[in-house]
Amino acid sequence: MGGFLWNLGAFVVALGILVAVHEYGHFWVARRNGVKVERFSIGFGKAIWRRVGRDGTEYVLAMIPLGGYVKMLDGRVDEVPLAMQGQAFNHKSVWARMAIVVAGPMANFLFAIFAFWLMFLIGVPAIKPVFDDVLPNSPAAQAGLTPGSEITAIDGKKVRTWEDVNFALIGRIGEASTEFELTSKSGQARSTTIPLAAWQFNPEQTSPITALGLVPVGAQFTLTVANVVAGGPAEAAGLQIDDKLISVNNEPLADWPHMVSIIQSAPDTELALVVERNGERLNLTLIPERRESSERVVGYAGLAPQVLPVDEQYQFDLRYGPLAAVGAGISRTWDLTVLTFNMLGKLVTGAVSVDNLSGPISIAKGAGATAEYGLVYFLGFMALVSVNLGIINLLPLPVLDGGHLLFFVIEALTGRPVPEKIQEIGFKIGAALLMMLMGLALFNDFARL
Repeated sequence: MGGFLWNLGAFVVALGILVAVHEYGHFWVARRNGVKVERFSIGFGKAIWRRVGRDGTEYVLAMIPLGGYVKMLDGRVDEVPLAMQGQAFNHKSVWARMAIVVAGPMANFLFAIFAFWLMFLIGVPAIKPVFDDVLPNSPAAQAGLTPGSEITAIDGKKVRTWEDVNFALIGRIGEASTEFELTSKSGQARSTTIPLAAWQFNPEQTSPITALGLVPVGAQFTLTVANVVAGGPAEAAGLQIDDKLISVNNEPLADWPHMVSIIQSAPDTELALVVERNGERLNLTLIPERRESSERVVGYAGLAPQVLPVDEQYQFDLRYGPLAAVGAGISRTWDLTVLTFNMLGKLVTGAVSVDNLSGPISIAKGAGATAEYGLVYFLGFMALVSVNLGIINLLPLPVLDGGHLLFFVIEALTGRPVPEKIQEIGFKIGAALLMMLMGLALFNDFARL
């Protein structure tokens, strides 16, 4: 229950900030164009706090924290007195209306730059992209990558951390190959092309890096149990924290990945487990729970290993000075924007499965996890969501900012507004498509629980 409340609280804080930023973009530009703003609301439904400012705008915090809105004086919605028509949204030029509509998403992009700037100013703990091992028969092995090398660039773009590598690889989903630039242990530079035809991965089960066949230098997983999930198969088997895993079905365990592979390949199957506890060996029976996805069926035990820290030679703080952090923030926001548009295109073409869509539950879990890790991670999370919020609002669906913008662009080109009947039909279609997307995202969220 505590974890749920933490995730919910972090989600409400993050979404509240991002919605306020988005709506303030609309509000600020509307005011600069002489439009009267009647209400600025964060959230929907019943108001839990309200205040009328000296500017005549009613500021509201509402109960349902899943969005917000700016209500402007608009003759299409209400009757506007003749004396106030100059302050009505619909009486402004098409260029002013376009500026007001696009200001919300633009505010989200500016916030992402600010969040990344602050994150880089504080400093982000990072690990150099050096890999310890290359898995046999993997795309990386086919390309002849050798353990101990450091990745310096992917497809011509410099990478400094494993996070950079992860983002670069996600952008290559559906492509035939990728180009790596590497530096070996001896300092020799080389480049190689890695074929991606056989590269497939489920983001819920593995990372693109592991699926490529690379084992990053990083935290070392031991065979000692650090956590047992309450109510899970491991707890039912009698496993406890600090138990050392020795063997499964009389097969000695080499390492943690070995244990994972056995569990995942044995759903609903009895496994004879030998563990060491307080110097004594015990025999336990573990039956991994069956978990299904659209791609495969795997076993799940509900336990986690103790982790040894990363060797200090591979650790560093990714930190910039105040001016350099601005450039780094702009660059990271741009990269995320390009990646998101790229992934949206691949969703449409089918190169990326719709199973990868996430809804509010996944976002809440991400908010809670990053908030637990600390401020810099929470800032990075908010920047990521802010970029996605900006892009989603620019989609040409009539219920979103992008749909309004599309109608105004048509009006600017033709010299007359789009007929209200066509706009109404567009809003209905847009609302239906948006509800379908939200329903699919929620379905994916529940499937991952």
